[in-house]
Amino acid sequence: MQLTKGHGTEKLQPMFGEFGAVTFTLWRQRLAALLHVLQERKRRTRFFYAKLFLFFVGLNVACYWIAMLTAFPEVTFGPRQVHYFWVQIPVGLLGALFDSLSLFVTVYMVRRALASATNGSYVAHLSLDIGIAVLATFWVLFVFSASGWMISLMGSQPESLVARNSAYQDRLFQALQDPTGREELRNIYFGVLMGLSAALPTLTHVYCSLRAAASSIRGAAPIQA
Repeated sequence: MQLTKGHGTEKLQPMFGEFGAVTFTLWRQRLAALLHVLQERKRRTRFFYAKLFLFFVGLNVACYWIAMLTAFPEVTFGPRQVHYFWVQIPVGLLGALFDSLSLFVTVYMVRRALASATNGSYVAHLSLDIGIAVLATFWVLFVFSASGWMISLMGSQPESLVARNSAYQDRLFQALQDPTGREELRNIYFGVLMGLSAALPTLTHVYCSLRAAASSIRGAAPIQA
């Protein structure tokens, strides 16, 4: 997929001189190509949305177990190992729900960004993904509060959802106040892994921009329509 005049490139305003103008044009072209690949995959795949949701379920479950095994192995194999085994189900489903919705929002914003007339507007549209990353932090807290609460209802000692929310909020505040503490570092590491899937759009934008900058440094020219 190539950027043409219909994508607003005739109005691009250079930033940081010629290097910036070339970098932004290459960035746009690479992002447009990725969007085209996604659209083609959607067109050719039966039950695309269902398969996408299942992909995110698997990704969230994989991140959950990697985080649990590396950050809290004593809990994973401790007395409550059965509890944490069942927690993976709501974690996977609720995480996939957020990731699917955030992907739809991201695709919409990418289309708006590619149609923007200026580089400033282009960056502003893509920067909204930072808001998704912030929301993902609070979503992770909610997911684990709700997941643990739902699984506890199956046992003999149901827990309070309010109490669980309060406990996870306390962990967040402690991590902000003392990010270098041993337990706080484990909680931060765990949260980063669990939020990895939601950060994929932002990481994709960063990758495309860095690759475009590197290509510009090497003297690559944008694809001409």
